[in-house]
Amino acid sequence: MNEQAISGPDDSPMSRPPSEALHAAEVFDGEPGCISLARALADRFLARLVSEWMAVLGTHTRNDLMLAVSELVTNADRYSHGPYLLEMEGTAERISVTVYDSSSALPVFYSPDPSRLGGHGMEIVVALCDRLTAERVPVGKRIRAEFTLSS
Repeated sequence: MNEQAISGPDDSPMSRPPSEALHAAEVFDGEPGCISLARALADRFLARLVSEWMAVLGTHTRNDLMLAVSELVTNADRYSHGPYLLEMEGTAERISVTVYDSSSALPVFYSPDPSRLGGHGMEIVVALCDRLTAERVPVGKRIRAEFTLSS
């Protein structure tokens, strides 16, 4: 059985998969520059979502999504022992950012502590997104941050 960590309510509409969504995914190998490439993929995805789905992304929402991508990919790059996959799905109402990596160790969620050195990545992602799940999967783990877009 998979262990799972969840923040946010389980009954949100985001917990139901959309019937149709824009999708983008790419595998990264951990070489220098991967985090920048992941951010570029996310930026192209968000531009397509705006143009093809008429999604409304304010500057704040775009920045939150880009920061969440950076934090999730940085963690995968730092803690896994192999390639990782960044997957994005979205509609005009919601976006999910999912990272699969080869480490089965679930992230540690610390209480906010400004005096702590490091360990703030997941704290940041939890603060930015509407729902976060982390679970073990056969290849390692999957972490998904979900965002609801306001119209």
